[in-house]
Amino acid sequence: MSFISVFEVLGPNMIGPSSSHTAGAAAIAFLAQKMLAETVEEVDFILYGSFAKTYHGHGTDRALLGGIMGFNTEDERIRDSFELADAKGLTYSFSVDEEEKEVHPNTVDIRMTGTSGRKMTVRGESIGGGKVQITRMNSVKIHFTGEYSAVIVTHQDRPGVASHITKCLSDREVNIAYMRLFREDKGKTAYTIVESDGALPSEVAAEIQKNPYVSEVVVVEP
Repeated sequence: MSFISVFEVLGPNMIGPSSSHTAGAAAIAFLAQKMLAETVEEVDFILYGSFAKTYHGHGTDRALLGGIMGFNTEDERIRDSFELADAKGLTYSFSVDEEEKEVHPNTVDIRMTGTSGRKMTVRGESIGGGKVQITRMNSVKIHFTGEYSAVIVTHQDRPGVASHITKCLSDREVNIAYMRLFREDKGKTAYTIVESDGALPSEVAAEIQKNPYVSEVVVVEP
């Protein structure tokens, strides 16, 4: 018999009618803007499956906009996401993809452009009870839930990079809960995601960045 937490029965603290379509959507977008690591100036949301069919009625659009502006699932400002986004000068759009069928029913692609011109596309899935998973970063399939403190390292797929990352963390007594490496292809762009049981030291990103094959380091706190 599988174990079900009381928190999964009760669901998350949230604004909106649906833990999957509202809270989950806000959580996906919240994680996406954390991964971009700068203010989002332009964003396109591409919705699939159930998200695409019900996003107006369930407030998925408001939740996504709120999350991309840094509002968590219980932030009452989600109700006014459209007005607040317009006031901030955030450019946004929503579209539906009915062609791609092999996706989770509650899936969204978030294409972001930040203040520096940096671009990133993140695919997220709302899997129920307010829980989410990020399954794609740009063109690479990944897996990331945002439930733990995490460091996301973009680097070239070269020998020694993974050991450099773990050494930077172990030198600071970081207890690694999960570590996964995802890559486009052998020798090409790779993403290493390390999740830890506790908050990550502020200096860890700069230390990891010292490796010549590392192009970017982002720390995401839950």
